[in-house]
Amino acid sequence: MDETLKTILEAAGNAMMLVDAGRRIIMVNRPFEKLAGFRAEEVVGRDTALLSADCHDQTFCAAMDEKIVAEKGWMGDLRLRRGDGETRTIRLSVKDLGPGPESARYLYIYHDDRTSAEALRIHQSNIDGLTGLPTAQIFRDRINQILITSRRIEKSVALLLIGLDRFSRINDALGRNFGNLVMKETAARLISCIRRSDTAARLGGDLFAVITPITSLDDSVIVAEKVLKSISRPFEIDNSSVVITSSIGISLYPTDADDPENLEEQATSALGYAKRRGGDRYQFFDNEMNSRAKKRLELESGLRTAISRQEFLVYYQPKVNVLTETIVGMEALVRWQDPVRGLVSPAEFIPAAEETGLINQIGYWVLHQACAQNKKWQEQGLTPVRVAVNVSSRQFLEKDMVDRVRTILRETGLGPDFLELELTESMLMGDIEKNITKMLELRDLGIRLSIDDFGTGYSSLSYLARFPITTLKIDRAFVKDLGTSTSTVEIARAIIALSQGLKLEIVAEGAETQHHIDFLKSHGCDTVQGFFYSPPVPAANFEKLLAALQLHGVAWR
Repeated sequence: MDETLKTILEAAGNAMMLVDAGRRIIMVNRPFEKLAGFRAEEVVGRDTALLSADCHDQTFCAAMDEKIVAEKGWMGDLRLRRGDGETRTIRLSVKDLGPGPESARYLYIYHDDRTSAEALRIHQSNIDGLTGLPTAQIFRDRINQILITSRRIEKSVALLLIGLDRFSRINDALGRNFGNLVMKETAARLISCIRRSDTAARLGGDLFAVITPITSLDDSVIVAEKVLKSISRPFEIDNSSVVITSSIGISLYPTDADDPENLEEQATSALGYAKRRGGDRYQFFDNEMNSRAKKRLELESGLRTAISRQEFLVYYQPKVNVLTETIVGMEALVRWQDPVRGLVSPAEFIPAAEETGLINQIGYWVLHQACAQNKKWQEQGLTPVRVAVNVSSRQFLEKDMVDRVRTILRETGLGPDFLELELTESMLMGDIEKNITKMLELRDLGIRLSIDDFGTGYSSLSYLARFPITTLKIDRAFVKDLGTSTSTVEIARAIIALSQGLKLEIVAEGAETQHHIDFLKSHGCDTVQGFFYSPPVPAANFEKLLAALQLHGVAWR
């Protein structure tokens, strides 16, 4: 960080100096030497009292110090004593840089009324006002300097781009002020993870960067792991405790690129890949990412086209009562029938839809289709069953989400008691009170609510009794290992017992074998969905299943 501050001082037109917590001068720039009449080596390491004229008594100095502590800065006129003994009145502003691993604590800026606005402009363009870190402009200047030095001494450099995972949800759930406090705390944690030879910056939004000289690959790994661990500690702010993870993209000079622009571009690609893999990880750039990035762009473009051309389909998977082997419900699941690639897996396109925000359009389209189809089957005289539809976190956080669901029910004519919305644990763990209020509004419409993939998200047991839900769904990961893992068996038993204690319906996903069915039946889980009875199928196929109503194991094969 000292190198970055040195860059800032050298780029500034005003006289500036850095001072440590003991008021000792640690760095000055050339305009200061000209203004003060001292060479740098004459003042570095000495007390700032060297520059004060005798007219400033202890009362003046104490008042100045008190204001710096209280307001994190000071501005006023004082008498400067030059190296040649001359004194002159000058305007001085002092900025408290805050505690950190660097020795620099205060930034002194000397200016007069004619140049104060320019000095402020230069300072604001170099230092991020929220976090106190260097801005993107000064950071990129710093990368240039480091690469020039590294070429000369034949050393390597790592660029780390750090982004907070799903940070927009924090802003949406807890407000922008809370988000700003998280940004400030993130910057402080980042500074605590790096060496004095490293430079950290805020590039904008929740994107941070670190440039670090390295002697081996392990050096960058150590920094990345420290950052991940530091940021993942709970943020305790305004009586709220929030856990936030981060993703890091890493590119290396000269292995990946030998110029700042490409180095940053490749770190950006690596960061995007880390986020798509679920976040809370670091990812090095590799050449294959270029082709993956291209495919990603093609996928996103294809999604937009698919929406306009209505290339999506809704498949349905039955929920079956294992005691009677009759269909008691169904889940609506989206599929993409691409004219070139064929049927595209949801695992491939749903993450892209989430990141781009297209998931809202897709999600409400699926909800409308599922409600309309269910109403149609009821009008055909088929046995009425409830349809479950997944709700994305982006959908749930929308202010008009309840109104849009109400409108879809009115337009399709489906009774609300024949609709169930599936939510995930993680989407409910932001603003708890606000989320409960929205869930109550949905419940008051007559809609049933379920927690999907229970046990795989945040620990929400303390809130579970407060959520107005009707159903818990055991995640397929637990059902899959029922025959091989003792711990998984105990988890499944606990979830079933928990649902029974709370008088909730329990549904097990991913039931594929007779052993799964026998275990679930014997432990009181009467409703399952999975390939043992039927995979998700198109509406026409499901209509036949619904007409038969009764299914037997693997009858679909």
